[in-house]
Amino acid sequence: NLLALMEKQGSVTGSMMRSRSAEEKAEIARAVLANVWPLLSQGECLPIIDRVFPLADAAQAHQRMEQGDHVGKIVLKVV
Repeated sequence: NLLALMEKQGSVTGSMMRSRSAEEKAEIARAVLANVWPLLSQGECLPIIDRVFPLADAAQAHQRMEQGDHVGKIVLKVV
């Protein structure tokens, strides 16, 4: 709900973890486990999924990602 986010003057930020130290990554993982995971498990925060591909179609999924016009996660389903 973007309106609620705007009303609270919140923001959404993305970043790469590549340049962070192992300690920083571990702290972020702990914070996600404590603060984000409960929201996901309770259904209060839902990820946006663009498309789900069977693992056999991984090349197609990668092609979709390279196109860059997707919104949300591209998921490979492993059965």
